Amino acid sequence: MHHIDVQIEKDVYAANDRLAAANAAHLKDHGVRGFDLLGAIGSGKTSLIERLAPLLNARGLNAGAVAGDVYGDDDFKRVVSLGIPAVNANTGTECHLDAHLVEHALEHLDLDKVDILFIENVGNMVCPTDFALGAEKRIVVVSCTEGDDVVNKHPMMFRCCSIAVINKVDLAPLVGCDMDRMEADIRRYNPEMQIFRTNMKTGEGMEALLDAILD
Repeated sequence: MHHIDVQIEKDVYAANDRLAAANAAHLKDHGVRGFDLLGAIGSGKTSLIERLAPLLNARGLNAGAVAGDVYGDDDFKRVVSLGIPAVNANTGTECHLDAHLVEHALEHLDLDKVDILFIENVGNMVCPTDFALGAEKRIVVVSCTEGDDVVNKHPMMFRCCSIAVINKVDLAPLVGCDMDRMEADIRRYNPEMQIFRTNMKTGEGMEALLDAILD
């Protein structure tokens, strides 16, 4: 028989929530709005930053980013090539960012030069849901290439976020993805969630998505 110490688990989440609240206060003190990007590997989280950063700049706003990954700096290199402040946050053996890692990442950013901070979580559809980071909104990105049953397989991911992005819409016919089914599943798990269909190769849907993020 397995013994699970539920109190320890509660303490871990409570400690993380306290740090997340402190991160949120820290960002607010510097006038920064933070947004947590969640989704599977290859869904389009980094591409979202690449598309939104210049759109923000056109609106007189400066983007920054925390690039979360288990190992390596591939996404970080893509982000810094945009000329925006960014920090690489490797989790090692962990499958998600937590508030403590984000706290340390913020120490390496000049927040007075950032208006909008994107916190790109590790590519994972399960673990990140339980760990708040201090962002004001959580955005989940899924792609048509993940299959139109991806929402139904990961309901908690959609319950914990406020905006859903269905990406790679151009590939839907090629992989037999029913995007209407995806939207219906999202509505079932989170009736209030805003949903956007995007093609980050062309920029389709990005202006409307940015309006919702900043609303």
